[in-house]
Amino acid sequence: MSGVGRRTFLKRGLAVAGGVAAATGFYTWEIEPHWVEFVERALPIAGLPRGLIGRRLVQLTDLHVGQRVDDDYILSVFARVRALEPDIVVFTGDFTSYHRGIVEQARRIYAHAPQGRLATLGIFGNHDYGPGWRYPAFAAALLPALEAGGIRVLRNETADVAGLDIVGLDDWWAEQFRPEAALAYRDAKKPAMVLSHNPDTADLPGWMGYEGWILSGHTHGGQCKPPFLPPPLIPVLNKRYTSGEIDVDGRKRLYIGRGVGHNLKVRFNARPEVTVFELYRT
Repeated sequence: MSGVGRRTFLKRGLAVAGGVAAATGFYTWEIEPHWVEFVERALPIAGLPRGLIGRRLVQLTDLHVGQRVDDDYILSVFARVRALEPDIVVFTGDFTSYHRGIVEQARRIYAHAPQGRLATLGIFGNHDYGPGWRYPAFAAALLPALEAGGIRVLRNETADVAGLDIVGLDDWWAEQFRPEAALAYRDAKKPAMVLSHNPDTADLPGWMGYEGWILSGHTHGGQCKPPFLPPPLIPVLNKRYTSGEIDVDGRKRLYIGRGVGHNLKVRFNARPEVTVFELYRT
């Protein structure tokens, strides 16, 4: 190949590479962050009451309502969930990302939150405790805005939903995680599931012999995940805890949702997720 030919080849190669990079960047910043996937799967629960067999439970996690997530996008997700007519809706933390006007914004957005026909429940995540997750007063201020939208926030407590215990644990990073307070006095023979924002909590003490499902979020699926490789950055100690179903110890099973929102508007190979569970009995 002549010198002129090599230069032409290199220029064309660089142009193609630049085009691929630009297209990938556009997809990563403008397409995938709002390309929400509705994941449908069965959720087996030991001893599930007969009246709940075949019922639909929708998990929403990590919405991060705030300045970095488009309000119209969140409202469109809410509308799609409402159209499913779910029986139970659970929010597994990080309702918000802090800024000075976030409580009013949360009140406005969560006024449109989808409701479960039987229950609409939630738990706090680390971002619901303000900057550095250090401000319980911020979570307390956020609580009425969520309750006004019909969401009952469980803070180390249990709600009975047609004979199924749904245990809501508060956030670990905010130093509010108290599993003993919610689990010590419940009937261990009664069917149950647990909501706990950070999946690392599945490895902590205090579970009082609990066996069953833990629904979590927090990881966003890594947000950017190279094909066939684990995400390079994920905010958990146990790097197995990325997304989806994971057997913890033979007794507890995690389901980690990839989240609806984001901290930074960027996703690659980790689409936002709404999980639609059909309950059945084992």
